Amino acid sequence: MSKSIYLGVNVDHVATVRQARGVNYPCPVHAALQAEIAGADGITMHLREDRRHIQDRDVERYAPLAQTKLNFEMAATDEMQKIALSLMPADVCLVPEKREELTTEGGLNVAAQQTRLKDYVAVFNDAGVQTSMFIDPDAEQIDACVAIGAPVIELHTGAYAESKERRAQDAELKKINDAAHYANSLGLVVNAGHGLTRYNVAAIAAIAPMNELNIGHSLIADALFMGIEAAVKDIKQRMIEARSQ
Repeated sequence: MSKSIYLGVNVDHVATVRQARGVNYPCPVHAALQAEIAGADGITMHLREDRRHIQDRDVERYAPLAQTKLNFEMAATDEMQKIALSLMPADVCLVPEKREELTTEGGLNVAAQQTRLKDYVAVFNDAGVQTSMFIDPDAEQIDACVAIGAPVIELHTGAYAESKERRAQDAELKKINDAAHYANSLGLVVNAGHGLTRYNVAAIAAIAPMNELNIGHSLIADALFMGIEAAVKDIKQRMIEARSQ
């Protein structure tokens, strides 16, 4: 089993607190830089179409300051592609987006829009930006990602994280494990995220092909009590320990 696993820290919900009052604090860029110092291997910022948390100025300020990498999470729209190409982040992650949802619900249906997404991803490939597709752990979606030329997938772990019964959680974990191994066999880089916490992350981190876990809401919640440095170090240590067993 590979011993390496990386942590991407999503700072969206630092911006959520700021936007609740319409003030200029707390600053997600400051949080991102602190997370990097604490050991984060990358920073995720999701610039939503309705700008509910992260704002354009946040990604514009952070991109040139990044010491690790910016993973720019976005809907597959013309507006977001233009912004991404102006930022030139290391990675973009394409996600589904609905105005009324509280958070991203489910993975992107790549299989249903292969023609459009193949052209969309090709623009990033040509620009040297790595594209990740946020998808459910499903073989059909994985095959579609290969077909459109996306080099990376991020498996949606929400159903696993939200399972209340052990049997249901184990079933979701098996889906993620099977999907990760299948995608890896096709040459895809496999990441995962959504709903992961310090209490449920170990089982996902232990999956051999898993390259990176992106964690936001729970980590920022922990940071309210532990501080962001301690929260980052804690969850990363849990990931590393799970991988080493």
